Parts: sequence; structure tokens; C-alpha cells
Amino acid sequence: MTTIVAGVGMIPFAKPGASAPYDTMGEEAVRLALKDAGLGYEAIEQAYAGYVYGDSTAGQKVLYRVGMTGIPIVNVNNNCSTGSTALYLARQAIESGAADCVLAVGFEQMRPGALGSIFEDRPSPFEEFDKVTDDLVGREEIPLAIRYFCGAGKEHMDRYGTRMETFAKVRAKASRHAARNPLALFRKELTEGDVMQAPVIWEGVMTRSMACPPTCGAAAAVLVSESFARRHGIDTTVRIRAQAMTTDRPSTFEACDMMRVVGFDMAKEAAQKAYAAAGIGPEDIKVVELHDCFAQNELISYEALGLCGEGEAEKFVVDGDNTYGGRYVTNPSGGLLSKGHPLGATGLAQCYELTHQLRGTADARQVEGATLALQHNLGLGGAAVVTIYEKA
Repeated sequence: MTTIVAGVGMIPFAKPGASAPYDTMGEEAVRLALKDAGLGYEAIEQAYAGYVYGDSTAGQKVLYRVGMTGIPIVNVNNNCSTGSTALYLARQAIESGAADCVLAVGFEQMRPGALGSIFEDRPSPFEEFDKVTDDLVGREEIPLAIRYFCGAGKEHMDRYGTRMETFAKVRAKASRHAARNPLALFRKELTEGDVMQAPVIWEGVMTRSMACPPTCGAAAAVLVSESFARRHGIDTTVRIRAQAMTTDRPSTFEACDMMRVVGFDMAKEAAQKAYAAAGIGPEDIKVVELHDCFAQNELISYEALGLCGEGEAEKFVVDGDNTYGGRYVTNPSGGLLSKGHPLGATGLAQCYELTHQLRGTADARQVEGATLALQHNLGLGGAAVVTIYEKA
């Protein structure tokens, strides 16, 4: 059964302390998605609400502000892939025939500073990740997320000769794209030199500008079946053609490779499954929203998603194949690096961007001729979701 993206909504992301509370943000994103779809909340049959930092049933708190219709509301937490996991579940509900009109919403009200565990009195889901990272990276004085992803970046540098300046090029590209996006948090254009001159976090590997900031925000999508769309006169321009979700295999810990620790194999497998289900290859895609929590992870993800061969990502960047005029436009929104990364909302913000790209309504950041789009959202712990959208 075909799944139609009937409506999308997103609010501008904000720094911690500068946003409305999570329930207000989530409500606004839902109302925007419903308005975009031309539907009232009474049409929604199920809802999936994604967030990471929040108490149980926060999804109900958000959605009760829109309406109390007695529908099933499922709260979702899958780390940084939470938003796309909510989308995955909503799409499954449509394609299984369980429902004809389903809402996915993601929101996050974050605190300043590095991510960390909330519950210190029980085993951490990251114990195995931390053990491998301690063995391969060390550097215990550096926050864990940086050790993970910049450790992976250093692995790529050591293996393929990738330069720190190449990560700076990725970050500068993100800023140029974000300058065209009124919903992006950081819209100031940065040069490669600006990125290199930012405060050093890991000598020879990373500056502060290469990391996405903790961010607050919300985004939502309304998915419907094709028969529902016909009955209600809904625009069927954008469809989910294929979607795959993967979790870790033993290679994450056994390969002694930081790129595997941060999800390279999960992303590669999800992408291969999605391409196969869609009957296409990466060469058929023109626009990509991928999980650039660090510039290092964006570069590694080019290879995991098959946008270039393994070991070829630096050339891919230097040749400009990751931006307008190249082979692909990656993160036209500005990505997590510039748009911001409110964990629960990120996957649905990617859906928002790609929906507008395929509708041809992305304004100054429009990718010309885009008929297929790829979304990649990754959460350590772990889960990867790859979604392929098509223009009808």
C-alpha cells in the first residue's frame, strides 16, 4: 500500500532556554502539519510521538493540546533516530492497513552542554560502546559524543589520509545551505578558514564549529493511504517509496573500528535495503538529508550511503559533489550542523525539508529536477532509518 506524505510542519529551532516549552512547540508543529494537509485533528487515527529527554506520556501532553479524541498515542524514544522511528511506525500503520491517516510528531526541549545519561543508578545502554571507545580512542577528558564521532573521523583520517580541512569544507557547505533556510538556527555563512580557526576540541581532528549544537524544536508529518487521499482530495505529490530500519550487528563492537561503532554498518545496510526495495541506486538520487551531528559523520555517511566509494569521501567533498552543481545536494536545509539537532524532532525535520524539495516549494534552496530524495537518520545505541521519497 502506498504511503502519501499529506502534510508537514516545522517550527524554527532555538537554543536551549530560548524556546517555548516542549508541549507548546509540539502543538505548533502538529497544527502546521494538519493545516498543510488540509485536515482536522479528528481525521487522525493513530499518533506516534518522539522525544528523548522527557517524562513518560509527554506525547499525550503535546497532543491533548490539539485534541482529545481517544486515539492510540505511542511514545517513541530511539535516541537521535527518534523522529524517523516515529515516521517508520506511522508508515507501517498505513501500509499494514491498520489506519488510513496517521500523525508522527517529534519534539525536544534540551539543556545546554554535552549529552549525558540521566539515570546513573543502572546499566547504561552505552556500556559496550564506551568499552570499545575506551580501547580504541582513550581521551576520557573529552565528552563521549565527541569521542565517538570524532574518533570515527580520526579513523577515516588515519586509514585514507583525510585532512581536517575537509571536515571544515563540510561544515562551511552546511552554513552556505543554511543561509537560504529561514528555519535554520545558525544562518551565518562560514568559510573553511572560519571553521578551522574556531576553538579546538581535539587537536588535528575537530574544532567546535564541526559539532551540531544542542537545540530545542519540533516537527511533524501526516501520512495517509492513497485511498484516503483520493477520498479527501489530498495532494499526492510526495510518497514514501521505500524505508528501512536497522540496528547494530556484532561488527559494531568486534571490528575494532570507530566508524563501525558510530553506525557505519547500520547505515550501509539500511541504505542497501531501501535502494533494493525502491528498485533504484544511489545514482538516481539528487537530494539527501543525512545525519550530520558532526562534520566527521557527514563525511563518513557519504560512503555508508553509497554516494561515493569507501575511501573516496574526501575527493567527493573537494570536487563539490555534495552541494549545488555537484552529483548530490546534501543537507540543503543546513543539516544538524546549522539547522540544529533537537533529538526527537530531527528525523521529522528532515522529512519536512525533503517533502518541500519534491513539491518544488523549497524556495532559495530548491534542488532542480529532484524526483527522488533520501533521508538518513542515525541514533547510537542504536538504530538507523533510511527513507526514500518520490515525486508522483
